[in-house]
Amino acid sequence: MTSEGSFVQPSIPRFDGHYDHWSMLMENFLRSKEYWSLIETGYEEPAKGAQPISEARQKELDAVKLRDLKAKNYLFQAIDRSILEMMLEKDTSKKIWDSMKTKYKGNARVKRSTFQALRRDFETLEMKVSETITNYFARVMTVANKMRVYGEPMTDVTICEKILRSLTDKFNYIVCSIEESRDLDAITVASKLAHCT
Repeated sequence: MTSEGSFVQPSIPRFDGHYDHWSMLMENFLRSKEYWSLIETGYEEPAKGAQPISEARQKELDAVKLRDLKAKNYLFQAIDRSILEMMLEKDTSKKIWDSMKTKYKGNARVKRSTFQALRRDFETLEMKVSETITNYFARVMTVANKMRVYGEPMTDVTICEKILRSLTDKFNYIVCSIEESRDLDAITVASKLAHCT
């Protein structure tokens, strides 16, 4: 329990194989810690054998290195050891991030294929006879939210229409009353759940 005036420290998002979701959470986390600029732009160390730099410039560079080490520490905690072992030569947080992006973001063909599979799943969803309405709504929303991640504009109207079409026969009287008494463009998924339960 937290005392008044304190807050719970957000946990570091762990990479679970779903890059798009993880990168969104991790970007937000790193922005909240004010380290995101290091991921976006990185930093350059002076080349070995280059002209000596001033003491002020060296202090500035040391401060940037320390911030980068902190950002790397968060990435190390977020990424599984087996994945990190493939990136041991990456010496900055930007290089680690870019390596993850290259390896796990996926190409357009893979994304299109995944999206098509999700669309097929959405179109074929039907409520099971033994399923509760709450569980069915959750299944529909899970697929719809995944489609949103891939850029599909899944509106409440689309989701509501899908649910109305795919409920079991025992909900026919509710479906009819909703369709007759309400403007489907104004109904939300939350209100539909309330009507059916």
